[in-house]
Amino acid sequence: MFICETKRSNTNMKYQSRKKALLLLADGTIFYGKSVGNADGTAFGEVCFNTGMTGYQEIFTDPSYFGQLNVMTNAHIGNYGTNRDEVESDSVKIAGLICKNFSYEYSRPNADMSLEAFLKNSNLFAISDVDTRALVSYIRDHGAMNAVISTRVDAMDELKAELKKVPSMKGLELSSKVSATEPYFYGKEDAAYKIAALDIGIKKNILRNLASRDAYIKVFPYNTAFKELKAWNPDGYFISNGPGDPEPLLEAIQTAKEIIAQDKPLFGICLGHQVIALANGVTTYKMYNGHRGINHPVMNLETGKGEITSQNHGFAVNREETEAHPDLKITHLHLNDQTVAGIRMKNKNVFSVQYHPEASPGPHDATYLFDQFFEMIKEHANKDMLV
Repeated sequence: MFICETKRSNTNMKYQSRKKALLLLADGTIFYGKSVGNADGTAFGEVCFNTGMTGYQEIFTDPSYFGQLNVMTNAHIGNYGTNRDEVESDSVKIAGLICKNFSYEYSRPNADMSLEAFLKNSNLFAISDVDTRALVSYIRDHGAMNAVISTRVDAMDELKAELKKVPSMKGLELSSKVSATEPYFYGKEDAAYKIAALDIGIKKNILRNLASRDAYIKVFPYNTAFKELKAWNPDGYFISNGPGDPEPLLEAIQTAKEIIAQDKPLFGICLGHQVIALANGVTTYKMYNGHRGINHPVMNLETGKGEITSQNHGFAVNREETEAHPDLKITHLHLNDQTVAGIRMKNKNVFSVQYHPEASPGPHDATYLFDQFFEMIKEHANKDMLV
């Protein structure tokens, strides 16, 4: 069993004596740290890491992170506080936070509150003073796994027993935990285009990007049947990002199949990309380590240009099956591991990407994909007029 404890103390003196805390991995490995805000707490989930230098508030509120303990690799978290407009959903979605140095004080003119207050208001347990470099290196070598963070450092046997009961992310359906329960609208009602969006964990900045291109969006719950989406008479369809394993999303997969059969414009992002692949009979798999960060290199095979992208996923589309599929074309590849980062149907108005063109946080290299979606909608509408 490997045990790692950080020797250097946090220089922030707001809490000079803070409760000892630990991170216990499913394989028995332990990392020690301190409780943020001197709070007592315990949180379970799959441990994952994000390599982004900024955007922690957007990350914490991203529905795709539901059920995960998030390790932030940037050494300082909380230093620029939080802002009420920089959220990707209505609440914090991560299961818990693990970081190196937690900043109780912040410096930014347009911040509303400290990250400490934001997490306290969200009832989120966090630990700091963890050697995150050693932790991330360990996860890279041994793969993603379940874990627990806790101040119950003297209850190791109990924590191990409780941790064994936490289900694996493989086979876990989580969209129902984060999706809207009733349809709602976003954007201006008199916009030029109507988009039906299937919410399997949608981020707010996706809706902002769609609305900024003169679209009025009706967002539907994760299990909505195609006939209900179609009844709104949209110009195009969108399947969102989201958490968990895509394979249990049988209703969303069926909805995607019916949209494809109708040859309607369809765009998918992240989990939506995986759902579109599954609708075409291509399988997905759980990655040894997911892609989570804002500097992931992707090659656009159609243009030959590289893109720096924002990514957050722990599952991927089978490349060999995609290459062998007669109706699919790989449009983008992840340059670090050559995994499928984008697909297009050859004879249908359908395409999807594994990364986040809305980039919140992240670079804006891929925002053109939203423009391509609306160009597809225009072309489809023109063809319908000629028929």
